[in-house]
Amino acid sequence: MKTENAVEVCHVTKKFKIYFDKGYTLKEKMLFRKRRSHEERNVLNGLSFAVKKGEAVGLIGHNGCGKSTTLKLLTKIMYPDSGTVEMRGRISSLLELGAGFHPDLSGRENIYINASIFGMTKKEIDEKIQDMIEFSELEAFIDQPVRTYSSGMYMRLAFSVAINVHADILLIDEILAVGDASFQAKCFSKLRELKAEGITIVIVSHSLAQTEQICDRNIWIHEGKVKMEGRPSEVDYAYLDYMGKRAELYQEEDTGESSHDNLPQKQGLEIKKAEFLHADGSADNRFRVGETVILRVYYEKNIEEEIHPLMGIKIYRNDGIHAYGTNTQNERVTLKVCKSGWIACCFEKLNLAAAVYHLDVAFRTQDMLIYDYKTKIITFETYYPVYEEGIAHLDHHWTFEGEDE
Repeated sequence: MKTENAVEVCHVTKKFKIYFDKGYTLKEKMLFRKRRSHEERNVLNGLSFAVKKGEAVGLIGHNGCGKSTTLKLLTKIMYPDSGTVEMRGRISSLLELGAGFHPDLSGRENIYINASIFGMTKKEIDEKIQDMIEFSELEAFIDQPVRTYSSGMYMRLAFSVAINVHADILLIDEILAVGDASFQAKCFSKLRELKAEGITIVIVSHSLAQTEQICDRNIWIHEGKVKMEGRPSEVDYAYLDYMGKRAELYQEEDTGESSHDNLPQKQGLEIKKAEFLHADGSADNRFRVGETVILRVYYEKNIEEEIHPLMGIKIYRNDGIHAYGTNTQNERVTLKVCKSGWIACCFEKLNLAAAVYHLDVAFRTQDMLIYDYKTKIITFETYYPVYEEGIAHLDHHWTFEGEDE
């Protein structure tokens, strides 16, 4: 194992037996042997990847591709059929909601049980238990049985324990999908703190926005192998492109007809360039915080039929933190594109914290089939600092203009 890595997965395979009608009693097993018929299903087929110390990595992919199985292999809940999984350091994991909790015990008692599973001594737990309770915000319920807790309260307690065990590696499987908005924001803030402290994070999530906020790199797992890895925004676009085509194939199977002649394909629309303009129409890539800024995206349509695409934009900071995103569907703007032209979005107040930002642009259909997308099509900078990190909303409106032959 390389010294700079915290996790190494090398050529791992894992298969499971799927029983059609399994007998459980001795009588059933003796009299109905055919019930034990099964098929073997390969989940991981030579999976290999590495995670460096202090790196945050997201695992994405469709349901059943092997993401959760991979995390269970990392925690040694199960073992691979072949290949090797190597870890360096203490591991803390959040794999299933309430795993390790006893429903009849109180929240306080479950903290001791769960923390001891992660390898903490009673003395260590005594020193940290108050921090765990305060972070969970469950002071009023901590001595009640956890069977009386809601799913969000389960998550609060489990997350509070997991992040306070002084682990070197933190594994998270979709756990942040539960909980109210304020606590999710608190969790993300804590994960950034842990990342800054050098803790290695591996997170599985179907929320691509979550992985883009936290992760340095995304790994797309497909059919038990790594299909693509790299910067989250680039991997996410490729994954969404694939899922759009996959949905189209399902439509063909359901109808028995090919939808390629009815649905616009990727070559139907092409993004040519984009630019930011001041209110007076002059192009620039440096703007004062709070001023009026116009984004203009130029396109060309290379099919004759009429199409009404959706246009989406995403702004993220130079360090990868997601700052803002919107699309014409959210704003209820219907686009009718001409042979060529431009679409503009006017931000009346560009309230972004002073930093360097990148802009991604995408055109897609209603069913997520992507016509075209461009990553980092514009890099721009805002100056004069503001005190709020990021933005909650930018006031804007859309316009467009085109020319037909």
